[in-house]
Amino acid sequence: MSKIWVVGIGPGAYELMTVKAAEVLKNCDVIIGYTVYVDLVKEHFAGKEFLTTPMKKEVDRCVMAFEEAKKGKKVAMICSGDAGVYGMAGLMFEVGVNYPEVELEIVSGVTAATGGASVLGAPLIHDFCLISLSDLLTPWEKIEARLLHASEADFVICLYNPSSKKRHDYLQKACDLMLRYKSGDTVCGLVSQIGREGEQGRILTLRELRDTQTDMFTTVFVGNSQTRNLNGKMVTPRGYRNV
Repeated sequence: MSKIWVVGIGPGAYELMTVKAAEVLKNCDVIIGYTVYVDLVKEHFAGKEFLTTPMKKEVDRCVMAFEEAKKGKKVAMICSGDAGVYGMAGLMFEVGVNYPEVELEIVSGVTAATGGASVLGAPLIHDFCLISLSDLLTPWEKIEARLLHASEADFVICLYNPSSKKRHDYLQKACDLMLRYKSGDTVCGLVSQIGREGEQGRILTLRELRDTQTDMFTTVFVGNSQTRNLNGKMVTPRGYRNV
């Protein structure tokens, strides 16, 4: 039976890739992915066949992977972060319905939430949720409802895709929604270029975050009512000292 490995390569740095992910890529024949992600791994896996598609060609990319596997090749479909967190794992299973002779194995990786959290300190120690602000695949009305409910429930909120050239004011809109239930003094954090050259972290308040410019390479962390700035680190206590 043919097989495809759907591999989360982590935030970008080779050192943050799991041992299993690296072993799979070393042993495969073809590495397929979005152009930007393939560029991140090329230098570490010389001699492999690399195939890419641009953004918005995800279905084509999946079909390409299955067709290559049918030829008897060992194929890896790579994703930034974790393949099962806003990655290609779900779509590969959907497309895979048409290729019952090809087996899929998902190889997890370090997602931006956990990679960025380690830069800031320990913001995700208690209950948290991930919300993408990209409305390319999700209606803004649904994103808005999720932001409001998560804020009301006092979750730590990790935001992916906070803004882009076409969505330059989306983070501001998101902050306005969260401010309905969260204090303006809520401790927040930003991490850009996680695991890549130029990585930077910053701690600020929700009020300050509202007027901060970000991009698609930034992950945003919004604390809950207990989150604190402890000596320059963003920390959400779980309450062990009170047990």
